[in-house]
Amino acid sequence: MLTDTVKAAMIAAMKSGDTIAKEVYRTAMGELTTDAARAGRTGSDEEGFAILKKLLKGAEETRAALPEGDPRKADAVREIELLSAFLPKGMSEADLVAALAPVHEAIKAAGNDGAATGVAMKLVKSQGLAADGKLVSAAVKAIRA
Repeated sequence: MLTDTVKAAMIAAMKSGDTIAKEVYRTAMGELTTDAARAGRTGSDEEGFAILKKLLKGAEETRAALPEGDPRKADAVREIELLSAFLPKGMSEADLVAALAPVHEAIKAAGNDGAATGVAMKLVKSQGLAADGKLVSAAVKAIRA
């Protein structure tokens, strides 16, 4: 389970004296356990991944807001690396193009990129593929090219 994995990483960071990793993992554990305790929440890995993505987005915004040369920027980059390690790896554009093979003709026949993306998204959702809208849009453009 994701919570157990983050907890184990936090304990390892504490034992090794890695303060940055310890604090990143401690924050993540706090968010994960607080969310799991809320009514209607299950504490599932899917919910945990959403929480980690939220933390990752915050770290990316922090990194972008810091000026070049600021020593905190390196900490933000490290935080991004640490959090990213827990998230499932997404598909590449080439993988998605291959997965969309059953609907290539429908994508090519669609009146515009928006309609073609709709066809692709329908297949992505029906098969439970891990691909965001930007990736699907890029794959659709590659197929229609």
